[in-house]
Amino acid sequence: MEIAHLNQLIELEDNYWWHVAKRSWATQLLRSYAAPPSQIIEGGIGAAGNLVRWRDMGYNVTGLDFLEESVKHASSLGLSSVYKHDLHEKWPVQPASAQAIVLLDVLEHLKYPVLALRNAAEILTDQGKIIFTVPAYPILFSDWDERLGHYRRYTSETIRQHATEAGLRIEKLSHWNSFTLPVAFVIRLMRKIFPSRSGTEFPRVSRFTNQMLIRLASWERSIADKMPVPMGLSLVGVLSK
Repeated sequence: MEIAHLNQLIELEDNYWWHVAKRSWATQLLRSYAAPPSQIIEGGIGAAGNLVRWRDMGYNVTGLDFLEESVKHASSLGLSSVYKHDLHEKWPVQPASAQAIVLLDVLEHLKYPVLALRNAAEILTDQGKIIFTVPAYPILFSDWDERLGHYRRYTSETIRQHATEAGLRIEKLSHWNSFTLPVAFVIRLMRKIFPSRSGTEFPRVSRFTNQMLIRLASWERSIADKMPVPMGLSLVGVLSK
């Protein structure tokens, strides 16, 4: 992750619809599968807003991130169990100790995601869960993904394959962010044809639009509770041993 992108995360993650919606997805799944005061590990903490929220909910939280600046920022927020670590290496956590691991838009950044999933599985309890999100549709891979440090975008089949190779099984899998897919599809395809030199900034939206997108994401989660959403810009899921 670029330092400029981290700074933007610090600025936006509390209120920007994308971050709010993704954190709400993870929080809803945590409540379903690992209620407080469960031990949860977040791999790839970004600006650490998720860990702060979950700590305040009563969870015992630990964070791992490859970026030193992310770890320093998390420490400045009063988070003590945060460590600089490469997720490809054995995780510095006691085996079979975590009720949940959260990987939000992390696997696409890893050259060897199956190795990271195996490392994660080692520290899960027998009933533990891995909650994840990943970007969907390889056809949309563009200069935006390259600048964000993505190795890939996912299909349902790819994430199932990675889970199986890591000795895990899919417990829940759905698309999310279906409501922005048509616009995003056009924009990303245009960027494949006409690459941009702009950075990794999130598109700014009005306060009204931001609130509307948050509401749409909430409605979509309600639907996904009952049945998988068949299409969307990202995939969200739960893995178990």
